[in-house]
Amino acid sequence: MRKGLFIILGLALAALAIFAAGCDITSPPAQSNGETENNQNTGIWVTGSGSAAAVPDVALLTLGVEVQETTVAQAQSEAAAAMNAIVDEIKSRGVAERDIQTQQFYITPVWSYNRDTGAQTLVGYRVTNSVTAKIRKVADTGAIIEAVARAGGNFTTISGISFTIDDPSPYQKEARQLAMANALDKARQLADAADVSLGDPIYINESGGTPPIKNIPGPALPEAPSAPPPISPGESEIIINVQVVYEIR
Repeated sequence: MRKGLFIILGLALAALAIFAAGCDITSPPAQSNGETENNQNTGIWVTGSGSAAAVPDVALLTLGVEVQETTVAQAQSEAAAAMNAIVDEIKSRGVAERDIQTQQFYITPVWSYNRDTGAQTLVGYRVTNSVTAKIRKVADTGAIIEAVARAGGNFTTISGISFTIDDPSPYQKEARQLAMANALDKARQLADAADVSLGDPIYINESGGTPPIKNIPGPALPEAPSAPPPISPGESEIIINVQVVYEIR
């Protein structure tokens, strides 16, 4: 009797063992967030900055016409004639067609307001048309402004001038090298102060490097200037910032 009972108990234990082996009874994986955060907080973190000076070699001239007449057809006709004259003039001075881009074209009604009666009366229409011309010979900018004012006559508008750099890559390279050198110098100082050995960079992030655009308001043009206005692009500074993480050995 006892022998049979032991056999039954043995079979039950064997079945339980087989069931346990078939089930995936494992502990849940360890959370990696804390470990990742710890890894991210190791090392020597520094920021570096570098700059390169450059003289802008492109002038962006925003110009156009504004015409007001009693009818849309008349205003549009006069605006088109003045604008064509302006575009032809700047093309004749070496500005390529691909460097002339339309910025806006508006036709808006013009109303007269009577303060006594509060009534509004339609008195005409205004046509506004403007383009941006990329002048690759900055020294020609003043002469082009003078020519534009004469070509467009009293309809001429010049909204402003800005300067930029056509190919900033050489200056970005110079600024980038200076930024990395600045970051390395800071990291070495920190490593010396902490009495540790500086390892290789394990993380680098860059920001900046976009050429600044200097904007100058356009001149008032009640009449065509008698002489080219003086134009000076000055100097621009391209700045690159880097964040670098170095290993501690």
